Amino acid sequence: MQPQKGNLYLIPCTLGDTPPLEVLPLLVKKAVEHIDHFIVEHEKNARRFIKSIVPRKSQPDLKFQLINKFTDASEIPQMLSACLEGFDVGVISDAGCPGIADPGAGVVEQAHLQGIKVIPLVGPSSILMAMMASGFNGQNFAFNGYLPIDKKERKTAIKRLEKLSLEYEQSQLFIETPYRNNQMLESLTTALHPQTKICVACDITLPSEFIKTDTTENWKNKKVDLNKRPTLFIIQK
Repeated sequence: MQPQKGNLYLIPCTLGDTPPLEVLPLLVKKAVEHIDHFIVEHEKNARRFIKSIVPRKSQPDLKFQLINKFTDASEIPQMLSACLEGFDVGVISDAGCPGIADPGAGVVEQAHLQGIKVIPLVGPSSILMAMMASGFNGQNFAFNGYLPIDKKERKTAIKRLEKLSLEYEQSQLFIETPYRNNQMLESLTTALHPQTKICVACDITLPSEFIKTDTTENWKNKKVDLNKRPTLFIIQK
């Protein structure tokens, strides 16, 4: 007789060095307390998070499997072997909610294929929190990941998103590698129509949090340093 399958828990973590229990509900702590099998992006970061939320948990007993953007899809099914043996497994992203702009989505897909119950837990999502604070259309929005690095290609992409925003009344979200944030804001103020609105949401949930929505024209006169700070950009025409 085969054991009952374990569950796959999607465990959100903090978006920075915020004390975990200031932004995470008790249910996350309870899940981490009883789970010993984890699928994570970086073991060191995951161990630090687990220790911060459940300090007394025995670290030597924990079992980790790594998943990142370089993981081959063929490697993912075996990551859920513990679930098939009856153990609950937790997926932890490096920041925020697993499965959203995150390699953990592949594990979730495989769990459904193997008949494993997926349990998403509540936690901070920079994408949703940025939308909440933007004042833009929360009924219709799209997350576009990263835009091209090449200046010409990036300008074309920005213009395309502006056109989509106008045509579908759709807010357009995207991110940039933190050390290129200032260049991204400059590209936006150069490429967009003066009255197109831009929301910059930076360091969400951290003491240094900065969220501001204004027109492209007004952003040209603002001085804000976004270098090496996790940032969401949203535009709405």
